[in-house]
Amino acid sequence: MWDDVRAVVYDPRSLAQLFACATPQTAAMLDGSLAGRELSAEDGEHLLQVEGDDLAALVRAADTARATDVGDEVTYVLNRNINWTNICFVGCQFCAFAVHRKDATAFNHSLDDVMVKVQDAIDRGAHEVCMQGGINPETDAFFYRDLLLAIKARHPRLHVHAFSPMEVMYGARRTGMTYRDYLTMLRDAGLGTIPGTAAEILDDDVREILSHKKVDVRTWVEIITTAHKLGLRSSSTIMYGHVETPGHVARHIALLRDLQKQTGGFTEFVPLRFIHTLTQLYQKGLVMPPPVGLLDLRVYATARLMLRGWIDNLQTSWVKLGTELGQLTLLAGCNDFGGTLMEESISKAAGADFGEYLPESDIRALVTAMGRTPVQRTTTYGRFTPDGATRPGRGAGWRSGSSALSPRLEHAL
Repeated sequence: MWDDVRAVVYDPRSLAQLFACATPQTAAMLDGSLAGRELSAEDGEHLLQVEGDDLAALVRAADTARATDVGDEVTYVLNRNINWTNICFVGCQFCAFAVHRKDATAFNHSLDDVMVKVQDAIDRGAHEVCMQGGINPETDAFFYRDLLLAIKARHPRLHVHAFSPMEVMYGARRTGMTYRDYLTMLRDAGLGTIPGTAAEILDDDVREILSHKKVDVRTWVEIITTAHKLGLRSSSTIMYGHVETPGHVARHIALLRDLQKQTGGFTEFVPLRFIHTLTQLYQKGLVMPPPVGLLDLRVYATARLMLRGWIDNLQTSWVKLGTELGQLTLLAGCNDFGGTLMEESISKAAGADFGEYLPESDIRALVTAMGRTPVQRTTTYGRFTPDGATRPGRGAGWRSGSSALSPRLEHAL
């Protein structure tokens, strides 16, 4: 595996030579993308299946686009994950983190317990806490609000990145509020941004296989666009390597691009490899272990090219890929190395074995070893200055968008 991956990312041929060796169809797509032409979902589906010289050309084109769009800085954030409960009734087939409340491994941290973890994050230099948990039906309806109020009362400058669209959907139902009113309440209580997780693959047929109880595509889109319109920016994600096809992945990326054209609220795109080992999908024989290496390069490189001009920041996931493959994705379009995390329960529960904490010194060393410049960022991709203030970074600003859904987005919904 490693020899194949390194042969692609370190191919000694020039971009022009790679284009000359690629098939005409692939070369035309890549050349058009570098010239500023937007790739269609059909183009993306093609690129997600290329091999050999075509794959080497795709990866080099993505790296070229990265250099043009965001330069040689590789950003990272000092953050801590906090998963306050693993009790969940949703039953996602791809998740090995969630348990029933009577399970011996069940936990449901109190507000005081969470505050201890927040203080630990502060003591270790974090500027952000990322909080997500299971959907526990016994949690107080206003727990998310009260958690935010407690954190911001003690640490007003700490950025809180929390509550996936699934959590927002369930919280709004529990309180009897509209999504707009519920998100407004959370924003006013101190919520800074939301994670664009619970996306998996934005196709309802696929989602029925993965988790028939989970938020559907229309609701996910409604919650994300409502958050953006309220000034709450979000990340965007995809989970690949399970039951989806290349077409599903390409259409998912195109849908996110259409949303960005509408709202401008996405800060980054984070492709997340499916961790299979301890999940029901794998144990029931519904999926095979996803191939490691070349699949990841295809997804990252295609995402960079499809999202050009709209979502500039492409984040690798060292938790899912490991640090060595994470480094190599920096040559396939990535410009962000994620965060220090300090705690990561969800991937670990599914069988990931790449650790839960990556110190800042290690991140900087890994980035420097790839010939890039490590730069600490804020959650919304601002840059820290020597005096502790922040300034905007390349690709960090809001994109302008229209107030109406695009024809592609209307069709997808």
